Amino acid sequence: MLNFLSSLVRKHRNTFKVLEVLRQCVQKWTLRLGARGSAFIGSLSFTNRTPVVASVFGLIMALGCTTMVQAQQPPLAGAVQNNGVRVNNTGRINSDLNVQVRDLCFVLGARDNQLVGYGIVSGLAGDGDKDPEYTLQAVANMLERFGLTLPPSALTSKNIAAVVLTADIPPFVRSGSRIDVHVAAMGDARSLHGAVLARTPLLGPDGTVYAVAQGPVAVGGFIGGIPGPGGASVQKNHPTSGQIVRGAVVEREIPVTFVKEKKLELIMRQPDFVNATAVADKINEFVMNDEGLIDKVISPALARNGSTIQVKIPEDFTADPVRFLARIEQLSVTVNTPARVVLNERTGTIVATSRVAVSSCAVAHGNIIVNIAQGYDISQPQVPLAGGAPVLSPATDIVINEGEGMLTPFRSMPTVQDVAKSLNALGVTPRDMMAIFQAMKQAGALQAELILR
Repeated sequence: MLNFLSSLVRKHRNTFKVLEVLRQCVQKWTLRLGARGSAFIGSLSFTNRTPVVASVFGLIMALGCTTMVQAQQPPLAGAVQNNGVRVNNTGRINSDLNVQVRDLCFVLGARDNQLVGYGIVSGLAGDGDKDPEYTLQAVANMLERFGLTLPPSALTSKNIAAVVLTADIPPFVRSGSRIDVHVAAMGDARSLHGAVLARTPLLGPDGTVYAVAQGPVAVGGFIGGIPGPGGASVQKNHPTSGQIVRGAVVEREIPVTFVKEKKLELIMRQPDFVNATAVADKINEFVMNDEGLIDKVISPALARNGSTIQVKIPEDFTADPVRFLARIEQLSVTVNTPARVVLNERTGTIVATSRVAVSSCAVAHGNIIVNIAQGYDISQPQVPLAGGAPVLSPATDIVINEGEGMLTPFRSMPTVQDVAKSLNALGVTPRDMMAIFQAMKQAGALQAELILR
């Protein structure tokens, strides 16, 4: 027997070298797994004499240890999160996203303010207003500031136009900063292409001038051609509105106060009780687990309602509330999106969130197409030589085609992917889908909020 094994070893020497390397790797694996199979293998005399048997025996021991270690690992409970995506025990993916607090809330007091102004643009190359009274009066008032007194009737507005200016001034903007300005034609000007805005004050709701705008207007559209009867024109986008990027200079600062009595309030951009509570819990967890804080405030954040979260500033940050606010704005919160379907009948747009679910139901939808063709019938006189003239009488043909609609059963659809797949299988248009969604809501099968625009 030994002679046979010795000849077998000499004949398959290279194969045994590979198996020996495999045995060493297996022994390393068993040590990492916490098993003592390598010591047990080394103590067996027949395994030391025969590398083939040792390698096979070590592989069996390693597989057994691996199976035992996997069996001792506790099963995953609940869900496993990966980049904000949660997978439940059923294998379905929940669309809860991790969003920063700064994207969910804004600080009470740190808000934008709206500005508005009325001005004159020039350089329109004949596309200006058609001499309206308010444009001519505005030009006369502007010329009077420069020492030129002319009656409005002596002016023409062929190359000028009256415009309305709007702008949003952000919080914490200091004097000398620049903001964007939107410009829109107020009269009957055909285009603002090439327009230059004269210096125009921008007023706040209190009538105070907070910024001054001036500069060339950038228009995103154009119009060309010959106006009037028999002419043709081409238009793209809206040539009567544009903007001046960083075209207004802030002249007066708006005071901002966001800390009152060592407290600040966060306002939810989309009011929701679940998300407001989640933000408050995340802030409380951050304060309690921060080892650098000396003043451990118990539950510093409290959700007052679905839109307001009151946060008490710890004593460590009373002198630097901006740093505390910056830290809590970077916290990530798991957002709970409500089940909602938005239908816009004007544009034919349908938007559904991932939590939309539909109970078991059956749907049949048939299209009704009405074709109306209007023409004329010609009646010839019965006697050819009687001198009568042909008579034209209008005739209308109406054809109604009703598409065949089969009653299609739908199983329970717990996700929006299932709903979209089932509706697409019917081959209906977005307009038809709107009617189906409304009918499902009336039947109680659509488990979501339905919003019509």
